[in-house]
Amino acid sequence: MQKYIEKARVLMEAMPYIQAFRGKTMIVKFGGSIMESETAMREVLQDVVFMKLIGIRPVLIHGGGPAISAGMKARGIPPRFVSGLRVTDSETMELVEDILAHKINAQIVTLLNDLQGEAVGVSGRDHQMIKVDKLMPEVEGEKMDIGRVGRVRYINTDLLREHLNRGRIPVIAPIGVGDDGLSYNINGDLAAGEIASSLGAWKLVYMTDTPGILREQGDEQTLISTINRDQAEELISKGVISGGMIPKVQSCLAALQFGVNKGHIIDGRIRHSLLLEIFTPKGIGTEILKNS
Repeated sequence: MQKYIEKARVLMEAMPYIQAFRGKTMIVKFGGSIMESETAMREVLQDVVFMKLIGIRPVLIHGGGPAISAGMKARGIPPRFVSGLRVTDSETMELVEDILAHKINAQIVTLLNDLQGEAVGVSGRDHQMIKVDKLMPEVEGEKMDIGRVGRVRYINTDLLREHLNRGRIPVIAPIGVGDDGLSYNINGDLAAGEIASSLGAWKLVYMTDTPGILREQGDEQTLISTINRDQAEELISKGVISGGMIPKVQSCLAALQFGVNKGHIIDGRIRHSLLLEIFTPKGIGTEILKNS
């Protein structure tokens, strides 16, 4: 009997969060090791379906970098990066689109539907949902042409809102379309932030392979549980926040500016980390807030 009482207590503890978040849109971006294990992915998607069942409106954006790199190597194309962005020629873009939109996206949608989640796969180029400008990063004072890599210019949220209003979970492949009608590769972290801003989401959550933002790289005891804009910008300038964490943090900061309530960077390797973040008092990972 005691274990059932404990289960009831846990549910009652979650009740204020369920009441607060019912009807709210939450954006979840995930990638990394989660993508490499169907078991881990299924557990994340169980959390997402639970969120939907209690009235939250989840939107998923997925990555696929390791799979793309593996596919490139299989074709004899060495992966190259400039300022953290994948150099994407036409052949690579064909591969990117096939892996993201036709393989990974389809796998996630199938798993969600197996869990009765009623998901729908969406590529950013569907109905020109994500319009992009060609992105040319600056290196040593000069702009570099890295091929078909895009910067989000506009997001048509009508399609996403229609899916959400019909009770579906949109699963988005980060691909955009340029004015030339061609597909462009988009950084998934940046795309998630733009989508959160455009939808006026309540939360933006990044699931990563790290505990969150650490003051000392590799030392989980230095996890920063809460941080605001000024503190985050200072840590970026000092190099404490670096590498792939920068676009996640910058996207959270931009989204906060456009009405998103909170950003979160959590450890996707922890079982049911989404539920722990959303439905417990302490949460996990790093919470990013506006300046007070």
